Amino acid sequence: MTDSLRPQWPASLLRKAAGIRLLALDVDGIMTDGKLLFSASGDELKGFNILDGLGLKQVMAAGITVAVITGRTSPLTRKRMSDLGIPHLMQGREDKKIALQELVDKLGIDPAGIAYMGDDLPDLPAIRFAGLGITVPNGYWLVREQADVCTSVPGGSGAVREACDLLLTATGQLEGTLTPYLQPD
Repeated sequence: MTDSLRPQWPASLLRKAAGIRLLALDVDGIMTDGKLLFSASGDELKGFNILDGLGLKQVMAAGITVAVITGRTSPLTRKRMSDLGIPHLMQGREDKKIALQELVDKLGIDPAGIAYMGDDLPDLPAIRFAGLGITVPNGYWLVREQADVCTSVPGGSGAVREACDLLLTATGQLEGTLTPYLQPD
């Protein structure tokens, strides 16, 4: 495999990411491009990136728990998270840090073992609470300033996959998740 296109993360970031046991994500602006789309009849529409979905499956297969904490309540989000097998979905939670603390208490995970990925002010307390704060280039400037890392691609365009690759690289598991796809025919 060539490393020319592979993201290169600083060693200090990889050390911080190596102990992550829980990846918690916002939805709008992270798993989607942040646009709220409605049909003429008022039905909500969301676009999720397929790259993100496979990355989340790889992270879960590698033993990292995934949770979604979102301020909005949406049947589309519930359906997508169910399809991906994400075990923890907290909808209608603007109090992201409190929701994250509740989840941490339930799972018995130290805050240093949490990566939180968000893009706007309601996410900022959770980003600051987590051991690893991740955001996107289309996130609010203060969130980008406070996060440990900003992905190279915007939310809804594979940013979650990039975060998953970071965690898998840091834990030495990325190559193992890619090997099945590189087998000769």
